[in-house]
Amino acid sequence: MKHLIKLFPNKVTLEAPQAEMELSRWNQMLNRDIEVLKGNANISKIRSFLTRLGLECTDPEAILVTDRILTNECIDKIIGFALSHQLKNCTNPDPPLGSVQFALSSGSLKHGVDMLKSIQSGSKSSTKRKSLKDIATENEFEKSLLADVTPPHEIGVTFEDIGALESVKDTLKELVMLPLQRPELFNRGQLMKPCKGILLFGPPGTGKTMLAKAVATEAGANFINISMSSISSKWLGEGEKFVKAVFSLASKIAPSVIFVDEVDGMLGRRENPGEHEAMRKMKNEFMVNWDGLRTREKERVLVLAATNRPFDLDEAVVRRLPRRLMVNLPDASNRRKILSVILAKEDLADDVDLETIANLTEGYSGSDLKNLCVTAAHRPIREILEKEKKMQERASAEAENRSLPPSHTSNDVRALRTSDFIHAHEQVCASVPSDSSNMSELVQWNDLYGEGGSRKKTTLSYFM
Repeated sequence: MKHLIKLFPNKVTLEAPQAEMELSRWNQMLNRDIEVLKGNANISKIRSFLTRLGLECTDPEAILVTDRILTNECIDKIIGFALSHQLKNCTNPDPPLGSVQFALSSGSLKHGVDMLKSIQSGSKSSTKRKSLKDIATENEFEKSLLADVTPPHEIGVTFEDIGALESVKDTLKELVMLPLQRPELFNRGQLMKPCKGILLFGPPGTGKTMLAKAVATEAGANFINISMSSISSKWLGEGEKFVKAVFSLASKIAPSVIFVDEVDGMLGRRENPGEHEAMRKMKNEFMVNWDGLRTREKERVLVLAATNRPFDLDEAVVRRLPRRLMVNLPDASNRRKILSVILAKEDLADDVDLETIANLTEGYSGSDLKNLCVTAAHRPIREILEKEKKMQERASAEAENRSLPPSHTSNDVRALRTSDFIHAHEQVCASVPSDSSNMSELVQWNDLYGEGGSRKKTTLSYFM
């Protein structure tokens, strides 16, 4: 380049026009010139390749590739696709008499260019979005469990659907979503290994299952919902094979989340004298395969468990769940957030104050708030049905039992008022008393083993 500059000592600087219309026209001319240069360079490369292979083309100028400069590998593939297309469709592939070169038509060459574009544009997306039906299962156990797998785009729950639990959501994003979405950040050192087990515990109806589904959706991971019915069998020894198939299938469809709801029923304490030996073997097999998952740091598989009774879990299971997050009952501010999510698409009157409803529902879980709103939404419908019933009775009395068709539609249902929620509050109460023994046990277990607990053991007094 330096020698070329020396040959042309005089330099003329071209400046872009300032006017917007002229600048746009100038850019169009530059882009057109760039496309012409790329097209001519590609035609020259194709000609040289054809000459080197002893081939000729009738009209290579008809094939214009102007969006990029073709590499030697791309041109080699184009000519290969063109040759196979012409030999397949040509009735007389032999060269004419007096000709020593095989003539490649411009149509076949265009077919080769189209084939290359389709392969390069579709191969990556098709491999990334591989359907679960195309997964090769090794045995009947994996094939049976494949029916319990839900792809991330079919789960239908995101973090936006959960109106509260901001601290829990932030922790899950750091522990789960970041290692699944950015595994390259966790390859260095021993302390940056992604977490392989998380426990969500708390009273019923607080959103533990929704959190697990939202994690899988946001992280783009396949969701494997495991229950006793999916891994148990009447035949001796098949339960352990089902458990092994859970982890082998999760590795094949990674990234994946193995969700065990009510984990205390499946992986409870093993010293229970009434427990069957087959159940104990299944627990041991589950923990053995879980340990194998923990030794493969690059395996993007997570075991996410949820329970209302974490104190019934086996100690070995608790050890394999290093992060334990309590999903507690929402306070007034979080209840207001939950109500805003539940009532986001509902028609509300001007007198509805979510702050008042949140203060009215002390001790309610997210599920209780949903039931409260559903009960309140039925009140306007009951009013319409009562009006229609009275009109029907009046019409039957006046016209000798002649029935009237329903005269109201969904558009006639009035907006929800504050009185509807107050009336529903009299019918729907909190499902979990805040002073129950189960709640006190949950708080104590969280202090001992949970995230951010005080770690202070309660000492019994001498005077009971």
